[in-house]
Amino acid sequence: MATATTLPPQPARSQLFTNTLLSPHGRLLDLRQPQVMGILNVTPDSFYPGSRLGGSSKAELLRRAETMLTAGAAALDVGGYSSRPGADDIAPAEELRRLLPAIEALRREFPPAFISVDTFRAAVAAEAVAAGADMVNDIGGGTLDPAMFAAVVRLRAPYCLMHLRGTPQTMRTLTDYPDDLVLTLLRFFRDQLDALRQANGGRAYPGVLLDPGFGFAKNATQNFELLRRLPELHHLGHALLVGLSRKAMVHKFLGLSPDAALNGTTALHVWALRGGARLLRVHDVAEARQVVRLWEMVEGVAA
Repeated sequence: MATATTLPPQPARSQLFTNTLLSPHGRLLDLRQPQVMGILNVTPDSFYPGSRLGGSSKAELLRRAETMLTAGAAALDVGGYSSRPGADDIAPAEELRRLLPAIEALRREFPPAFISVDTFRAAVAAEAVAAGADMVNDIGGGTLDPAMFAAVVRLRAPYCLMHLRGTPQTMRTLTDYPDDLVLTLLRFFRDQLDALRQANGGRAYPGVLLDPGFGFAKNATQNFELLRRLPELHHLGHALLVGLSRKAMVHKFLGLSPDAALNGTTALHVWALRGGARLLRVHDVAEARQVVRLWEMVEGVAA
């Protein structure tokens, strides 16, 4: 750890999170209180077998989406590219082949639903938004496709900017942080937000979420440190999306399979909410909503 550190400058008021994300299609995601986003993986190889919809029927996709929405999901996150460590790289055409029919079916069946597309590719994001997606969830935070920020600005879509080093194929070898971990993330977010601002003509881009990227180029010790220090990431003035659901920091630490990691996930969701998370990205919506409701009651903010 460096002996002297410098925090990024405080954000201008125009950068501060406004509590509501506005889709280019006119749909709103209200984050004045924490919400839950359900994961729909139209992939054959995501790390949690129970989440895989690759090869499943359209009816199964819609059934699972309806279950999540009925259980209280405020958004659905649809991904066609597995970002688990060491996952196979696939071509943009294959990612689109998986994604577009799913997004189009969800949009037809659930017109009010707020749909996020999980992609790091600008061209894929553009086609997904044209098909009805409301938000771009970019695991690369603008580092994996230099065209992403210009595309987001052109689309006027809410954007989730995640911290990652390397790629899903290389990130397991990139967990060495010579400087303080949280300071490194703050600097990364500062620089990427500045690049997004420049793409937006020098004006702060509205509707940005920050995701610290649990499990992405971070080992177990670093993941737990990051969760413990989550409040420090509010320094940049943007709401946090947190994805902990059934990840290795839960199941490997406890010596379990992802299938058995729901209870551990629930415990860590409490810490994420205490740290200020506004959007939990989860496989198990009903259970996560229960956590949010109980947390709101303890905090005295329940409706």
